[in-house]
Amino acid sequence: MNVGQPKDVAWQGRTVFTGVWKHPVDGPVRARRLNLDGDGQGDTAGHGGEQRAVLVYQLDSYRYWQQHLGLGDDFGQFGENFTVDGLPDDEVCIGDRYRIGDAEFEVTQPRVTCYRVGMRLGVPEMAALLVAHHRPGFYMRVIREGHVQAGDAIERTARGPITVAETDALLYLPNRDLDRVRLAAGVPALSPGWQGSFRDMLSPKTAATVAWDGFRPLRVTRVIPENATVTSIHLAGPPRTAALPGQYLTVRLPSGAVRSYSISDDAYRITVKREPHGAASRYLTNELRPGTTLDVAAPRGDFVLEDGPDPVLLISAGIGLTPVLAMLHHLASGPSPRPVRWIHAARSPREHPLAAEVTALLATLPDASEHVFYSATGGRLNAERLTALAVPATATAYVCGPDAFMADMHTALTSAGLPADRIRTELFTARPSLNPGLADRPARAPHPPPGEPGDGPRVTFARSGISAAVPPAQSILDLADACDVPTRWSCRTGVCHTCETPLLSGSITYAPAPLEPPAAGSVLICCSRPTTDVVLDM
Repeated sequence: MNVGQPKDVAWQGRTVFTGVWKHPVDGPVRARRLNLDGDGQGDTAGHGGEQRAVLVYQLDSYRYWQQHLGLGDDFGQFGENFTVDGLPDDEVCIGDRYRIGDAEFEVTQPRVTCYRVGMRLGVPEMAALLVAHHRPGFYMRVIREGHVQAGDAIERTARGPITVAETDALLYLPNRDLDRVRLAAGVPALSPGWQGSFRDMLSPKTAATVAWDGFRPLRVTRVIPENATVTSIHLAGPPRTAALPGQYLTVRLPSGAVRSYSISDDAYRITVKREPHGAASRYLTNELRPGTTLDVAAPRGDFVLEDGPDPVLLISAGIGLTPVLAMLHHLASGPSPRPVRWIHAARSPREHPLAAEVTALLATLPDASEHVFYSATGGRLNAERLTALAVPATATAYVCGPDAFMADMHTALTSAGLPADRIRTELFTARPSLNPGLADRPARAPHPPPGEPGDGPRVTFARSGISAAVPPAQSILDLADACDVPTRWSCRTGVCHTCETPLLSGSITYAPAPLEPPAAGSVLICCSRPTTDVVLDM
């Protein structure tokens, strides 16, 4: 029996709040719905809770890792609450129930693949090893609360249909059997998060098609000022596929700067707002001339108009109108019979580019309306004004603009009755960080790494506007962390794919090799090393 309260632990120059340090306790301990008395979790989003109240690991696996890694027998070092004799992962099933002491438990899922077990053991790749060697351990929920102590007999009272080891492999390893995935997804005892992951695997998906690899020279055919600060740039070339409505292009300028801009029509037009201190936007809006050649990466992005008969809400603020304007072009090209509402916020008519184009497109649609809000004269677009439009609950909303605007619109739409899963948003900047367990620290704008510049391949983080060389023996994730580029990760060893990122150009190698390769055109930054200069969409 092992318990432990979360504590701050120094790690790689950061502080991790974690409960992975467990220690044995004598005597009975009460198992409650959320955890054992005296136990706690630091990251409750990934650990603990009703579905993960108790973590189990086996004596046999201790002996296995002693032989393979030289680990000791300090019980609790794998973060487990129950160290058990028996109950191997390849025999215990999801849905098994066990009576221990006067409590009863049900197996709900394999262990979460998290970097903290590697931190605790001093083996950074441990999360990957647990999966690759089919020895993850498992979580249980408490069906009947009661007292448990070391030495209690374990009596199985119900049997599930699929083992812990197989369930773990179905999620994290390649060459999975979809019939077995379907079986796992239907096990009522499986935790909702794992059920959702398996349902996603079973959902038919259209593979994203990238029109070309790396950057391709496209010729500027027209440069058209739309107002005092906004300019549209038309590009021509031999793209093999059309962009999907809502996608963006990544442009490498003659200076070497890399920036991404939404496509604003049904061809290859980007519309750029000149920022007061933006060298890239100043070049594109002031200095660029027709006939210039720009290096452009293929259209990318998941913020795209979905097919279907349901009403469409196109909601934007400022220059955020560009991707939803491309969606409007697509709807008008049919024209589509779908009900369409165009909702736009700007400061004033002078700061409302492409307004006449929008009105003309809407006029071609059989069921369309336009709602424009100028904050300088009529007040800002807010939840009250949006609710007054009586948006249909069956609509899908596409929202683009400043972060605060999108957050406000998301809240307003859900308050108006639109389900959250029908609201799509687009970020111009890097996605928010997802670094489980790390203590918060003051936010810093992305910056070059400290110290002398390296002489290896350069990594460009396109959304963050930072380019730097990766020092020897460091991953791309290590470099991103050093530059304060927002990152998203969990295992840091190529297991969970949380860090999967589009690769715009260049090539990489892996160390260690991931258990399953990422999708084509993407990389796992946690274990990748560049072999050439690379550009990443982050």
